This record gives sequence, C-alpha cells and structure tokens, in this order.
Amino acid sequence: MLGTDFRIGSPNWIDLGSPDTTGAAAFYSAVFGWEFVSAGPEAGGYGFFQHTGKTVGALGPLSEEGATPAWTTYFKTEDIQDTARQVVSGGGAVRAEPMDVMGEGWLAQFTDPQGAQFAVWQPGKTKGLEKASEDNTLLWVELHVPDPVAAIGFYNGLFGWRSEEMQAPGMTYRVLSIQEGDQQDGTFGGVAPLQEGQGDARWVPYFSVADADALATSVESNGGSVLMPAADVPDVGRIAWLADPYGAVFAVLKPNPQQG
Repeated sequence: MLGTDFRIGSPNWIDLGSPDTTGAAAFYSAVFGWEFVSAGPEAGGYGFFQHTGKTVGALGPLSEEGATPAWTTYFKTEDIQDTARQVVSGGGAVRAEPMDVMGEGWLAQFTDPQGAQFAVWQPGKTKGLEKASEDNTLLWVELHVPDPVAAIGFYNGLFGWRSEEMQAPGMTYRVLSIQEGDQQDGTFGGVAPLQEGQGDARWVPYFSVADADALATSVESNGGSVLMPAADVPDVGRIAWLADPYGAVFAVLKPNPQQG
C-alpha cells in the first residue's frame, strides 16, 4: 500500500485547488479533522493540511484560467525535465513548466493524452507527504479514463509502472505498482474504465477512514455531496465517492481488515 518511502513513480504529494480556501479548509477540518497551516505570505495563499502534526496534503487557490476545483496527485520523479519531455513525446501536454519551489523541490503539472490532469514532484528539502495509509490520510489513487490500456502504456513510459488485471463488478480493474521492488508491496493505485456519467478523465484520491458511512454523512452535513453512497467492494472494503462544497471529487475507503 501507499507509504512515505517514496520511490520513482510513487504518489508523493496531493493538493487541492479551490475557489474558497477558507471554506475548503473549514470543510476538510470538519470532515477529516485536518488543520490548515499557511506556507507563509510569499506562498500566495498555499498551505498544508496536517493531521496530528504531520502533513497529509495541501490547499491553494485556483491559479489556472478556467480551472475547476480539484485534487491533484503528484508522482515522484528524479529528473523533472526529462519527465516533461517524456510527457510530450507520449502525447500528453505540459500545463505548468518545471519550476523550483523555494528550494523545497521542483514541480510540474501535466495533462495525459486522455485528459486526466496530474503533476510530478522532484524532492528537495520536502520529500513529500509525512503520513499515508492511516485513518484520514491518503491511501490509494485511481485513474478513470476511456482507454485504461493506453493510459498504462503512457504512464509506464514515464515511471515504469507495472500493472495487474483483476476482475471487478462489471469491469476489468488494473492495479498499479511502482517499478521497483516486490509488485504486491509496491501497489499504490489503479486504473478503471471511465463510466458514463462520471464526467471527464481524472485521478481520484482515496482517503482511509474508520467508517465510510459516517464520513459520507459528515460530508453532506458540512455542505458537500455524496456522488456514490458507501458500498462494499469484495476483497477491498467499503467505498464512497464524494465531493466537497466546491465540487472537488474524492473518495473514502474503509479497508477490508484482511487487506491491510
């Protein structure tokens, strides 16, 4: 499962772009118990979500013209310039050129060939998230695209990811693993075919929770919406798809104890 021992292609950061950072911070504080900590006046409103004093994500204002509220998943690279070149040669697009973030690391933002947005982080002083795969932290990332096989080919060219097919209700699901080490130990996410009514291709973060039903109720009572009510997925756990009050989509998972 996803951890904080980041290797090439590991999800190592997530952040939320929101039109109302104050409101978003209040929502996620109410739902997950996170505290928002500003990165300082020079950061343009950007700051960190912390849980028990450890960074579990980040939040900033929408900066791109026409951008919609969304969570962005970042993957580790050790050569951000080369990754940007590979994105373009693989048919993707560069939305934000590689830039140095005050010595903390380098970031770049991309769109894959099927329209899903993602980013990369080349660590400097900041390696990435400080806590994952615990309650109220990032557990899994999932790509929803029209053509999963083509998507895996694209990302394999960037990060060398491995994939394994498994049958899920009504579809073939593909579990992703980083290039290094044991494939099972290196799993961090999956790829699913985009279903009708799911909107555009996208990466969706899953947060681990102790009670998916209670979390969904809390989302609604704090102004968010339930896109898919909590439901059991065999051998995985109980999942709900949700959106914050501004429309940013995320999911929660209470893992099957035998999967831990």
